[in-house]
Amino acid sequence: MTSDIQSLASLEFIPYIDSEGKLPELVQGKIGVYGIFDKEKVLQFVGYSRDIYLSLKQHLVRQPLKCYWLKVQTIDRPNRTILESIRSSWIAENGSLPTGNDADAALWNDPIDAKTVMTAAEVASYEGIVADEIAKDKLLKNVARRVENEILSQLKARGVTEEIRFNPKLKTSGLLDLK
Repeated sequence: MTSDIQSLASLEFIPYIDSEGKLPELVQGKIGVYGIFDKEKVLQFVGYSRDIYLSLKQHLVRQPLKCYWLKVQTIDRPNRTILESIRSSWIAENGSLPTGNDADAALWNDPIDAKTVMTAAEVASYEGIVADEIAKDKLLKNVARRVENEILSQLKARGVTEEIRFNPKLKTSGLLDLK
């Protein structure tokens, strides 16, 4: 594709998850800009990537209930200026900054912090561990596993068959990110 900016409205909606439960293969290894829409086709996030497919996979685990539709424009070579121009143009066309590019940016872009969803019992246990870092790491790992299982069951309920593997080394910090 050329570096001409296509309007968001001119692009076709692509299902985030196809009938086989997979992400769209047509974006695998592709460089470009993508808009992510919820079930009602309301724009949630606009991003760009050197590999759209991998980025979409990350967004799906971070925001599984907000990733239903896509619009994509690919370019041939990485060029941050062009990518940022397309993203800015789409956001301007949308008329407002999507929450994923504003207040909820960390939820879309950063590893999942399981510490933020600890139960009262988990918080009490964590705070009760004074000088034992190994015990703290073990507790955080268990919290991360619980959150991981919740995410995986949400994805399974949506019919996702894509292989999802979280980085095991981050779990002891209470973080979840794809490997």
